[in-house]
Amino acid sequence: MLGRDGFRLPLWRGIFYLLLAIGLPLVVLRYTQGLGAVTNLTDEFPWGLWIGFDLLCGVGLAAGGFTVTAAVYIFNLKRFHPIIRPTVLTAFLGYLLVIMALLVDLGRPWNIWHPIIMWNPRSVMFEVGWCVMLYTTVLALELSGMVFERVGWKRAVSIQKAATIPLVLAGVLLSTLHQSSLGALYLIVPNKLHPLWYSPALPWIFWTSAIAAGLAMVIVESRLSSRAFGRPVEMHLLKDIARALLVALGVFAVLRTYDLVHRGVIAEVFRPSYESGMFALEFALGVLLPFVLLLSPRTRTDIRRLYPAALLAVSGFLVNRLNVSVTGLERSSGTDYVPAFSEIAISLFLVALGFGAFGLMVRYFRVYPEAAARSAAAPRAPAKPSRALAPSAGRPA
Repeated sequence: MLGRDGFRLPLWRGIFYLLLAIGLPLVVLRYTQGLGAVTNLTDEFPWGLWIGFDLLCGVGLAAGGFTVTAAVYIFNLKRFHPIIRPTVLTAFLGYLLVIMALLVDLGRPWNIWHPIIMWNPRSVMFEVGWCVMLYTTVLALELSGMVFERVGWKRAVSIQKAATIPLVLAGVLLSTLHQSSLGALYLIVPNKLHPLWYSPALPWIFWTSAIAAGLAMVIVESRLSSRAFGRPVEMHLLKDIARALLVALGVFAVLRTYDLVHRGVIAEVFRPSYESGMFALEFALGVLLPFVLLLSPRTRTDIRRLYPAALLAVSGFLVNRLNVSVTGLERSSGTDYVPAFSEIAISLFLVALGFGAFGLMVRYFRVYPEAAARSAAAPRAPAKPSRALAPSAGRPA
């Protein structure tokens, strides 16, 4: 984690450089030797960790961007304005890393531009691709005000502020479309995806779980940034985020349970199997435990309790997306997929790049303008006169 003058802790700095040193050569190996040299992917199981973790999880965890901006600019909850920039920055970096991961995963990454001119509007993947491209552009435009402030372009700052509402509306629309469409991708495999995860309601399940994960990620990001950059935690805002997270988890739990009962597969939850064990891990870790913890006002008002609860919600979300993309498809594929070390290393390499980029943005741009304004407005203690210049006792000045 980067501080104002680089990494604050030698341990984290060492881990960061280690991940770069391991991941970068593996990325080079992937592009020079192909996917087979660095992955355990096969024709029977072509989508693995990079789709399940880097793409599905990355997009979902970035949902805090459109959630918070919608709260401020559409629902007029102005008190959340201080956390807009770091939240949108987290979302923007998340989408950039998703795109980078997709470039690593694609067999022919040089053809990634094809959907721009080769349209297939009946394809869910086509819709997801366009929404991700457009929403990444929207996030870049929302953050452009920081760049314009840095270079002193006051006219450009005014134009960017005037365009904020249309950008937020576009971002909410695009996010809603592709968060749900990522679930719709798996509607084409009803006979392959395990019944614990296949459902006609997958688009709704993906969307509601992304809302909860995005809110939890806002709490996690606030806690990590406060420790990394020596700034106070906005507890007066996070307690409201925690209430929203509690509601989101409750809605998701009801929707998920109703779906299992309605489809008549609730018995699968209690039938001993690898899949039911992974479902129990996902639901207990990401829904039940954080929900119970967040019921307590002490948890919602104490960052030392709130942070672990948010981490649980994020962890459960990660397990859910990996269950959909990996666990739920293993049995029908007739093969067992275990990610290669190089797949894991490249994913962690991309995560490290995201942390490093966030730290650099905080260092060179006003990611926390309210904190900077408070620091500038704080009265400074008068400087003590130098001993050499001070008059001696008993001697006229």
